[in-house]
Amino acid sequence: MSNRCLLIVDVQEGLFSTPRYDSEALITRLNRLATLCRAEGSRVIYVQHCGPEGDALHPSQPGHALFSALETDPNDLRITKESCDAFLDTSLAVTLDALGVTELIITGFATEFCVDTTIRSALARGFTTIVPEDGHTTAERPHLPARQVIEHHNETWPWLISPVGGAKMTRCADIV
Repeated sequence: MSNRCLLIVDVQEGLFSTPRYDSEALITRLNRLATLCRAEGSRVIYVQHCGPEGDALHPSQPGHALFSALETDPNDLRITKESCDAFLDTSLAVTLDALGVTELIITGFATEFCVDTTIRSALARGFTTIVPEDGHTTAERPHLPARQVIEHHNETWPWLISPVGGAKMTRCADIV
């Protein structure tokens, strides 16, 4: 088993029911990356946001399901969360520790919310963190186009100060 793990954050029906920047190509890249990680013995963990009762992302609602275009495997794990941070009040840290994971590849939705917060939290916990610059997306925002939100974060994450330095940036196709 590898000491690396792929996290795919919040790629759910309720979040991809409206247009997301480059979403079709993103899903193709994530599926390829998940297949590569499984082949090398790395685990794939899907993180799903849980909204409150009445919310489209509540576990009882269809929007909570993983996005149908994702190619999951029965050995993949799932972690649920209720905040932007996939580590906060979840079983993620304990699960990663039990698996011997020291390196995370973090992908998903939304760049400036759950992906960003999870990257910062992973770095603060000492995980070597790899972020594919083409492995995350967001929606168009009133103040900034999605492409610029993504570019801004891709330029920011390598410069974060943490016990292990900043995130290591690459492209999905360049992860080996």
